[in-house]
This record gives sequence, C-alpha cells and structure tokens, in this order.
Amino acid sequence: MSSGGLGPPGACIIFCPDKLLTIRVIWLDYPSNITLAEALRGRLGSREACLVSALVAVGAVCRIGLGRVALGAPTPLYGILIKVGLTETLAFVGGFVFGPALGFLTGTLIIVISDMFMMPGPWTPFIAAIIGIFGVGGGAVRRLGRNPSIFGLGAYVAVLTVLSEFLQNAWFALFFNISMVAVLAMAIPSMVTAVANNVVLLTTVGVKIIKLIQEATTRPSVLKDRSADPLQRR
Repeated sequence: MSSGGLGPPGACIIFCPDKLLTIRVIWLDYPSNITLAEALRGRLGSREACLVSALVAVGAVCRIGLGRVALGAPTPLYGILIKVGLTETLAFVGGFVFGPALGFLTGTLIIVISDMFMMPGPWTPFIAAIIGIFGVGGGAVRRLGRNPSIFGLGAYVAVLTVLSEFLQNAWFALFFNISMVAVLAMAIPSMVTAVANNVVLLTTVGVKIIKLIQEATTRPSVLKDRSADPLQRR
C-alpha cells in the first residue's frame, strides 16, 4: 500500500494495490478549506499553484485542439465531437484534490482561456461558470464520499455531467428564446456522449492524474533537502 499527502499540511489519498477499485481519502485540514479569495491572496503554496496551472494549461490546449477537429467535422457530428475532451475531467480533479474553490477556478479558466483562441462570445462566462460548478462538484464528492470506489466515482461524475449538460442547454434555450423541450430533445446524443466521455476519462485518466499529483506534492523539495544537510551546501 502506498500513501501520501496532497500537499503539506494536506489531505492524503491512499491507493491500495490489493483493492484497485478503491480510492481511500484521509481527511486533514488542507486545501479543501481554502477559499478562492484566500488562494488569490497567496495562501495557496507555489507547488499547488503550479499544479493547478498545469491542469488549466492541459485542459485549454486539449479543448482548443479537439474543438478545431469538431469544427471541421460535418454539422451532425459537431454536437457529439465537441463533447469529447478533458475539460470537465480536469475541473473535477482540481476540485477533488484542491477543494471546491480551486475546482471552480480550474474549470472557469480552462473555458475562458481556450475560448480566447476559439469562439469567444456572450456564452463564454456562462459556460465557464457551469464548468466551474463541475469543479465544485469534484470538491463536494470528496466531502460527501470519503471512500469512493471507482464505480461510485463514475456514478458521481455521471450525475454531475447530466447537471452540467442540462444547465448548458437551458442557458442556450433561454438565451436564444428556443423551446426548452426542443433543445433538450436535440441534445440527447451530445449528452450521452458527454456522460460516456467524462465517466470513462475520470475513472481512468482522472484517477491517474490524482495519483501523479499525490506523488508530486509529497516528493521532498531539492532545495529543502540541501538546506537540511550542511554538506550539500558546500
């Protein structure tokens, strides 16, 4: 069994090789108690800030690339292909690891930054906020399900995805004054794609990213090691 904290002082995630379908979470005080305002004022450590930035960068690049592929596809396929990607998975990971506030920040920044290179418009802040809520959901899942199995994690993600898709389509219907029922009916294929995409990616890639973050935040700093050993400073 291997274990490690998500950042000093922080929450620990324990991965049990003998129980591959289980992620066990040990609760301490760190980062889920950090509010967004506190994070922006500098309470968030530099290592954690770098990791959140990495999640945002990867999410934005993937969304831009896959978005361009979707734009080049036939119109009937656009609504399906545009739902393929890591955006919501990384927002969820950000919330699950660093807490709801930074999960929200991760999701919103992925949308805002990627839209700057795609098609920014009046929808950008609304979609950004909705994906940010997905990140908040990641933090909520960590609070509510302290020992989620992979299957439980997939169920949580499926519910969050349905909620996210409903909010996105509801906004679209209200903004363009279209029948809500008609919009939701037309969105069924894309909603199914989004649920499948997020469940598969979160329970495979997402869990691996959580483990990588665990290892990154528990690995001792080289500078700290050298300062602790006088012989290393010569």
